[in-house]
Amino acid sequence: MKKLEINNRRFLGSKYKLLSFIEDTVNKHCKDVKIVIDLFAGTGVVGSLFLKNNKEVHFNDYLKSNCYSYKAFYEPVKVDVKKLEKITEQYNNIEVKEENYFSRNFSDTYFSSNDCKKIGFIREDIENKFKDKEINDREKSILIASLIYSMDKVANTVGHYDAYRKIESIKDKFCMYMLDISEKGEKNSHISNQDANEFIKNVKADLVYIDPPYNSRQYCDAYHLLENVASWDKPKVYGVAKKMDRTHLKSKYCTHKAVEAFEDLIRNCDCKYILVSYNNTGDKSNSRSNAKISDLQIKQILEKRGKVQVFEQSFNNFTTGKSISIDHKERLFLCETAKKHKESQVKLQDSNCFAKSPLNYTGGKYKLLPQFENIFPKEINTFVDFFCGGGNVAVNSNAKKIIAIDKEESLIKILDLFKNYDYMDIVNKVDTIIEKYNLSNTYKNGYKFYRADSSSGLGKYNKQYYLNLRNDYNHLKNSNERDFMFLTLVIYAFNHQIRFNSNGEYNMPVGKRDFNSSIRKNLLEFCKKLVVKNISFVNTDYKNFELKSLTNNDFCYFDPPYYLGDASYNENNGWNEKKEKELLEYLNNVNKQGIKFALSNVTEHKGLKNKILIDWAIENQYNIHNLNYNYSNSNYHLKDKGQVTKEVLITNY
Repeated sequence: MKKLEINNRRFLGSKYKLLSFIEDTVNKHCKDVKIVIDLFAGTGVVGSLFLKNNKEVHFNDYLKSNCYSYKAFYEPVKVDVKKLEKITEQYNNIEVKEENYFSRNFSDTYFSSNDCKKIGFIREDIENKFKDKEINDREKSILIASLIYSMDKVANTVGHYDAYRKIESIKDKFCMYMLDISEKGEKNSHISNQDANEFIKNVKADLVYIDPPYNSRQYCDAYHLLENVASWDKPKVYGVAKKMDRTHLKSKYCTHKAVEAFEDLIRNCDCKYILVSYNNTGDKSNSRSNAKISDLQIKQILEKRGKVQVFEQSFNNFTTGKSISIDHKERLFLCETAKKHKESQVKLQDSNCFAKSPLNYTGGKYKLLPQFENIFPKEINTFVDFFCGGGNVAVNSNAKKIIAIDKEESLIKILDLFKNYDYMDIVNKVDTIIEKYNLSNTYKNGYKFYRADSSSGLGKYNKQYYLNLRNDYNHLKNSNERDFMFLTLVIYAFNHQIRFNSNGEYNMPVGKRDFNSSIRKNLLEFCKKLVVKNISFVNTDYKNFELKSLTNNDFCYFDPPYYLGDASYNENNGWNEKKEKELLEYLNNVNKQGIKFALSNVTEHKGLKNKILIDWAIENQYNIHNLNYNYSNSNYHLKDKGQVTKEVLITNY
């Protein structure tokens, strides 16, 4: 009788063809590995590799259909192989005429009607044999795993059970195969059927191997039929694909919560080495195949635990036939943890809680946030940021509700993109535009690829491509695509500034930088903040805001263009004496209504003093807090270092 091995299953993301890659990486870069955890074990081929190399292995997966395989092949419990072979032979010779749960629900879908009757009978008989103590627990697992493997060999699918091929007549093909098992199992194996994030909290190892789901395709959807057979609870099924309720099996790693789940997982790994298997389909394939966690995110999260190395190998991944993945790379991220300092490292990372806006907006207040934190009220119901700019202050507020206002419509549209789209969706859309217009991408290719370096920058290479994008943007009507084009323009523009001419056309020249790792990192942290914030971005003039909607438990922050400033948004008499006085009068009205406010400004710049501002603060007995800040990244900085710019925060409390 033909016997099946553990790798003889069709399974999404199987690492069978990458075993030598994984083995070589561990052998070369990991020392004294004795205990391994295969955390998202899938078919179990990676754990099997380590068992063969005489390691103690913990297999874990949240699907019972997978865990039956580990128990069948490796659970250290003695079984009667001859008895199992005899039972299998009986199953193959039996003829089933009566309908059962499986045949009533699945006939002529994934299998023929006769095969469904036989499968349903076999599964029920396995259960009865176990209840009658004719077989032990591992023998039951062997028979169930044999059934699942045998079904998978002949199923009328493309390799998963999201759908079946619609053909006129399905032939009887089912044959029950035995597994190639050891009579005694493997003494160094441990099997668990738990959520990975919970399981990892209670185990220790030398190496934790992590191969999580990487896109929106839920494994419980792809293998619902096999999971139904494994569990044998006989649930109601529905829809064309005959799926059961799988709510309890849904993985966070297939949703927008993937990054949060991965971060929690890595934080709780108690081991010397963490080896993460992931790939780059987020850059190449269709939207359902897009990776939920980027390379940058993986690397940053792992770096909180220790030194990280990245290895990669070309690999043809599984697709449904509707997409083509070009130059697909399977990546291994290896983290050598600073195990002794695990807790202190986590606390250190958590304390750095401010996210920097990916928009390097002129006059941004990111560097001032620690000082603001000491001055702003501790408890705020509604926080209103009246000139929100890049959003640094608004997004880092811990208020229950946040309203970020700016009169620059294009700016608010970008901030709404950050709020309404997943980080990877934004990255993929911007990268698509970069590729379309042939702009530089040093994140992928480095500077040498463009015959440039960090000092000279990328302006010479990007200039014409940037102008082509700018021209298309200026002549395209409003659309979702146009908003992403504008975001790309700002990233590649001189000093990342926003400026339009009298015809409403964006007219900033090209800058020195591109969509590099620093901006991607800022975008990631910014988007993570937005997910958990009750924040709205509003395109309006500050004077249109209805102050009566606020109470004395709310707080208003103002960061207007500076009267003494010379930034691009202050050109063409953009902020003059009249506008300065109008704002100060508005602030007086805020104060009269008993609402706390803070105003960012400069009292002195390039040898000039803002007498209007100083007199107003003194007259109304507002507090002037002197701040320590140098605008090293904006046009506020001075060529003459002897001249002083005095940055202040003025409050009415």
